[in-house]
Amino acid sequence: MARVCQITGKRPHTGNNVSHANNKTKRRFYPNLQTKRFFIPEEDKWITLKVSTKAIKTINLKGISAVIKEAKEKGTFTA
Repeated sequence: MARVCQITGKRPHTGNNVSHANNKTKRRFYPNLQTKRFFIPEEDKWITLKVSTKAIKTINLKGISAVIKEAKEKGTFTA
């Protein structure tokens, strides 16, 4: 599962490179993904996730357990 956030489900978007002469060629806008390890105290173990920076901020705010629970309910969590 390359270039997809495991928490939010963010994926690459498509668009155009536009030159000075207004020539358009296809390009992709990639999400800012980071591979990060998180400790889950309830299960007493570490997990490694590929998450967007927005997801890291959300995890810092709400906690890893709550975020994983929400992502499972939403159907975006893959691990």
